[in-house]
This record gives sequence, C-alpha cells and structure tokens, in this order.
Amino acid sequence: MKGSRRTFIKRAMVVGTSAAAVAAGRGSDALAQPSGVRSFDHVALPMQNVDAMLAFYRALGFQVTEGAQSCVVHFGTQMINFHRPSLWQNATFTLRAPAARPPCGDVCFVWDGTPDSLKATLDKTGAKVETGPVSRQGGRQTAGSSTYIRDPDNNLLEFMIYS
Repeated sequence: MKGSRRTFIKRAMVVGTSAAAVAAGRGSDALAQPSGVRSFDHVALPMQNVDAMLAFYRALGFQVTEGAQSCVVHFGTQMINFHRPSLWQNATFTLRAPAARPPCGDVCFVWDGTPDSLKATLDKTGAKVETGPVSRQGGRQTAGSSTYIRDPDNNLLEFMIYS
C-alpha cells in the first residue's frame, strides 16, 4: 500500500506539473527543456531629460522609483532602469553599451486595454502618435495592433494590443 501511495503521488506531481506547463503556454515538453533564457528581466537605458522622462512615465501609469544614479520604472513584473546623466556620462561606469546615449531605445509594451483607453492615456502624456494603430506581428508570434510614439528623450515606444 505504501509503495502504491508513493507511486500515486509521484504520478500526480508529474501530471500537475505538466498541466501547469501547458497552461503557462510552454507545452508538455517544458519539463525536458534545458535551462536557459525564458524572458527578459529589465531594460536599461540612459536618460537625458530626467524631469520630463519621469513625469512622462508617471503619466503612463508606471510606478517610478527615483535613485541617485538611476530611476526604476515598474510595470507588471517588468522594469526599465533609466540611468541618470551623471551615471552614463561617467567614464568609470562600464556596465553599459559604450556608445549608449539617448535616444537609444526601442521598447514595445503590451497594452492591456482598448484602443480608446490607450489613446486617452497617450493624450494625457502629450505624446504625438508617429504611426498607428497598424497591424503588426508581435513577440507573442501573433498579430496585434501597434501604436508608436516617442518619449521625451526620443526613444521609440510601441504599444501592442493583442485581440
């Protein structure tokens, strides 16, 4: 009886883990996948117009945490580290691309809302729409609708709405 209970629990754990992997969109082979990159943790960009950048990202509804050398913008489980000019212009700061200067970013955000709610939010920031909405193939390997704007440092921002 004890062996059969142990066997039952092992099978239940495998089935439960496999079901969780399928629900997470990784398929039943997720258990066999080697370790490696699964997603990105954050993006780091230099910023020039500190006050305008922080006001802009706050107006988009992002949580902004200011630090002496960098500012962190959180949205969902993702973040952008914006390096202040005093950091990215410092020759001793080498943990960056050697030629990184604003604008150097092209970031795509998934918008969880309607096209009207995106338009209202972008209007609130004063951003001018460069292109969009247009149909695009997104990182989720499915079609969506993209709208492109620029932030105060002129980085290109894309907002993707998946149907």
